[in-house]
Amino acid sequence: MTASTVSTVSTESSTASVSTPPVPTASDVPAMPVVPADERTHRHSQGEGSHRRPEVDPLAALRAPQDPPWDVYLTGTVFLDVVFTGLDSAPVRGTESWARGMGSSPGGVANMATALARLGLRTSLAAAFGDDHYGDYCWHALSQGEGIDLTPSRTVPGWHSPVTVSMAYEGERTMVSHGHEPPPEEPSPDCPPRARAAVAALTPGVRAPWIAQAAARGTRVFADVGWDDTGAWDLAGLPDLAHCEAFLPNAEEAMRYTGAACPRAAAHALTEHVPLAVVTLGADGAYAVDRRTGESAEVPAIEVEALDPTGAGDVFVAGFVTGTLAGWPLADRLAFAGLTAALSVQEFGGSLSAPGWCEIATWWRKVQSVEGQDPTALRRYAFLAGLVPDAQPGSWPLRRAVPTIGFRRPTP
Repeated sequence: MTASTVSTVSTESSTASVSTPPVPTASDVPAMPVVPADERTHRHSQGEGSHRRPEVDPLAALRAPQDPPWDVYLTGTVFLDVVFTGLDSAPVRGTESWARGMGSSPGGVANMATALARLGLRTSLAAAFGDDHYGDYCWHALSQGEGIDLTPSRTVPGWHSPVTVSMAYEGERTMVSHGHEPPPEEPSPDCPPRARAAVAALTPGVRAPWIAQAAARGTRVFADVGWDDTGAWDLAGLPDLAHCEAFLPNAEEAMRYTGAACPRAAAHALTEHVPLAVVTLGADGAYAVDRRTGESAEVPAIEVEALDPTGAGDVFVAGFVTGTLAGWPLADRLAFAGLTAALSVQEFGGSLSAPGWCEIATWWRKVQSVEGQDPTALRRYAFLAGLVPDAQPGSWPLRRAVPTIGFRRPTP
C-alpha cells in the first residue's frame, strides 16, 4: 500500500518535506516460523535470558567496558494475552461471535520488553509471575525465547497469572482483563539495576520510588501514561515526571494535561516539565520537541492494513528509545518508531508482533525495489542502510502468537 502523507522535519534554520515510501502488507513480508514446542525448555532457574546475539546491535559503536550491564530496565505486570482478530463487528450481548484469527502471547509490560529486545537492546525486566502454566509459558517465552533478563523477577506461589482477552475489529480493540495484585515484597537493594535507560508507565497520583532511584544513578527515564480515570488531568499528579528525560503521551492525553488546543501546542507546553516531549497523533503520525536543542520534528504514520493494533504503542516507544540511545537525529527516531509500530500491527498479538531487524531489512529492500520510487522518499529512511543486516531476511526466526500456548510433543 502506498502512503500519501507528508513528513516534515523542522529546525530553527530549515524545513524539508518528504513523502513516506509504501509499506508491504503482511503477505509481502515472509512469515517467521514459530519455535516448535519440543524445543522449549523449563523455566530458567536463575531467571536470566539466553543473551543470544541479535542480528543488529544498534549501540555497538557506543559500547565501552564501563557501561551499565543493561541498556533498558522495565518493571510492571505481565499478562497472558489472548487476542481474537477478524471480527466483523463488536460482540453483541446475547449472541456468539466467531473470530477468523486468534493468538496467545505474553502481554502487559512484556510487550515493551520484547520490542526492545528484538531491536537489539539488552533488556532487564522485574515482574511477578504466577506458578501456573500461564506463568511458565510467559517466563520461558521472555527469558529463553527473547533473551530478556528476568533476574529481578520472581515467581509467586499460589498466585495465578493475570489474563487479558482482546478483540480486534475495525482497526480498534476491546479488552477484558482479570487478575489480582501479587503479594508485596521488600525491594531488592540492587533493583533497579544499572541501565542506560528505563521505561516507566506513570500512574496519576502514584509515586514509584524506583524511578527517582534509577534517575539518580544516571539512567535516562522514558515515560508514558494511561488514561486518567480520576478526571483531574493535573501534571502535578505525575510527580515522577520530574525525573524523566522524555514523556510520550498520545494527543488526547497531551491536550488534556496541558489544556492546549492542538497536540503540537501541547508538546511544546510539556517541555516546561520534561526535556523531550513526543506526542503520538494516531493516523497523523507523531510530533516531538526537544527543549535542550530547540529541535522539533513531525513524521506521519505509515499506512498499512492493520491486523491487530495490540502493543503498537509499546513498539513505538521501543523504537524511539532505541534511536535515542543510539544518538540518532530526532526525525530519524520518530520515523523508525513509526515504522516498527506499522510492522507490528500486521501480526497477531502484542509482544510477539514486535518486529526484528530481519523484518525491518525486508521492508527496506521492498521499498527500494518499487519501480518509480521517489528518491526523496527513500532518503527519509536512508539511515537504515547502515543498520539492516546483510543476511537474507528470515535468517533469525521470530516467534509469533499462535492460538494455543503450547503443543504436546509428538509420540515416538
